[in-house]
Amino acid sequence: MPEIKPLSPEIKKRVLQMQQNELTEYHIYTKVAGFVKNPENKATLLKIANEEHRHYQIWETFTKEKVQPIQWKVWWYTFLSVIFGYTFALKLMEGNEGDAAYNYEDIAAEIPQAQKIAEDEERHEQKLLAILDEERLQYVGSMVLGLNDALVELTGTLAGLTLALQNTKLIALSGLITGVSATLSMASSEFLSARSEGREDAFKSCVYTGIAYCITVALLVLPYLVFDDEHYLHALGTMLVTVVLIILVFTYYISVAKDLDFKKRFWEMALISLSVAAFSFVIGLLVKEALGIDI
Repeated sequence: MPEIKPLSPEIKKRVLQMQQNELTEYHIYTKVAGFVKNPENKATLLKIANEEHRHYQIWETFTKEKVQPIQWKVWWYTFLSVIFGYTFALKLMEGNEGDAAYNYEDIAAEIPQAQKIAEDEERHEQKLLAILDEERLQYVGSMVLGLNDALVELTGTLAGLTLALQNTKLIALSGLITGVSATLSMASSEFLSARSEGREDAFKSCVYTGIAYCITVALLVLPYLVFDDEHYLHALGTMLVTVVLIILVFTYYISVAKDLDFKKRFWEMALISLSVAAFSFVIGLLVKEALGIDI
């Protein structure tokens, strides 16, 4: 093996950072693999983890120093894999390596193996795209159906009731009754639709739809339970902010997990939901005046 020349201070500093990243990702892949039930996916993740460790050892031969993994990253991506699934967590981690190729190319002048490691990293990503087939992502369509319908229907309903009733408790009561009824209706419709298509997963599909709808209902009604009767407009404003946040988080999740355009989907969902809310708000005001209701 040819003699390894000492690295320049700047390159050594960057290689140490790359070395630490490889070791950190080795621990992340290993821990995430422990949660994966599919034996093929588990084996592939462990293989990638071993390659990450091999890369770490290569960097160590050049830096001649040992490093420790970034523990908060190991904890964070493991936590994300448990809550949101390993597809989202690992794709998010891979996406955050945006500068990796640049770093590899930049240090290749002093470490020829850098280019090979860059090619290995690209192969890692392709393997991930091939193996990540979580059950929850198979039902993204059902979750989107429940979420979209709840956002559009309940946002409009609550906005209209806010001006018509001007009483947070009555609005919350009406919203909960509407939300629970709509949840059962949407879940049963999804079940019947899936059954009519001959799908064996009809029940799971309706469960995912119902859960997405139910969670959305709870989050949108919550502001009306928090604010008192005199601050119904504050509750409305908080509810609209909640709508935008739900759309933001869910769209980001789907965009990362399914490699979709984030901005387009976010603005599309936000525009529809807020437009319906504005229209319903005006309708509520007109109905209140037309019927002469004063609560």
